[in-house]
Amino acid sequence: MSRIRQWFFVALVALVAAGCAHNPFNIPREDYEQRVKVLGVAPIFMDADSDIRHPERDTLVTLVREYNRVNEKELVNMLRESGAYFMVRPIEAAAPDELFRSLLFRSERRDDAGVVYNKHFYKPDEIRTLVTQNSVDAVLLVVVSGLTMRDRTFASNLVKYLDTDYNVLTMTAQVLDANGTALWEYPNFRVGSPSTPVLAELQYPDFDQAAANMDERVEVKFKTIPGITRYLGKKEKDLLFRERKATAPYYHLFDDMVGLLKPPMDLFNRKDKKEASPAAAAPPPVQTVRPVERPVSQPVAAPVQAVSPQSAPAPEPVVAVPEPAPIREVPLDGSGAR
Repeated sequence: MSRIRQWFFVALVALVAAGCAHNPFNIPREDYEQRVKVLGVAPIFMDADSDIRHPERDTLVTLVREYNRVNEKELVNMLRESGAYFMVRPIEAAAPDELFRSLLFRSERRDDAGVVYNKHFYKPDEIRTLVTQNSVDAVLLVVVSGLTMRDRTFASNLVKYLDTDYNVLTMTAQVLDANGTALWEYPNFRVGSPSTPVLAELQYPDFDQAAANMDERVEVKFKTIPGITRYLGKKEKDLLFRERKATAPYYHLFDDMVGLLKPPMDLFNRKDKKEASPAAAAPPPVQTVRPVERPVSQPVAAPVQAVSPQSAPAPEPVVAVPEPAPIREVPLDGSGAR
């Protein structure tokens, strides 16, 4: 029995530890839900000064900015449908690039537990101005940036592979309050096995060229701008075969982020139709009472009963009236009645 209790205690501790490890926020979830009821969502930024090694760098930066504008509205809609906030308010900016430069303090390449990503730091005073001017509790900042990271890519035959450095586009995000405190970050190291959130791979190994030349050396090439354009603009359908509004590379990262922010239940259960109050409820249907039909009795003088003023009159008994006797006919010849 003691061994069973020990195993039960170990399992309970493991469950508690797992629950604590799966808190995706930098502060307790309850505190986050109390502090952030109105979330502002800034335009998706493009860090043009990041590690982008594509030979057509300027064209690529312009392309990513265009797809940021195309997809950022759907991120707002997905956050609204998550039930995590009373209101999700998009922050309008005539020049998103200028806003990003005014907010950014510095950025650095991080390698935390094998997860490589770009960490952005912002100016507290500028964040406070952004939050207060837009009347929100916190602001979500999403940044697309270039990054070089080591990865393993397999050939189409799944036999050969190449471990080397690849240039990619990655997406990171933070929720900051008016003090510039990061309440939540993406990639998130508190849930599952974190990985680098890659938006698009800019390079690929040319295994076919190496095989055609019987060369063990595999050349790593950059994808073309038309190829990257087709990839960033790729659309997918949901389970009901409806085309999603966000393009596929953006949607999958949005879905991952919103999944980490989404509460176990809708915190603000707002329905399209408000429930009617008891006072405004519809009255029950009125039942029509039909009077009891009584047979008409012969005009018999009934004695008048004195009614006591203290008591209500007793209901009249229903008197069964016999059927009328047949009418006898008297013949005109005086022979007597039949």
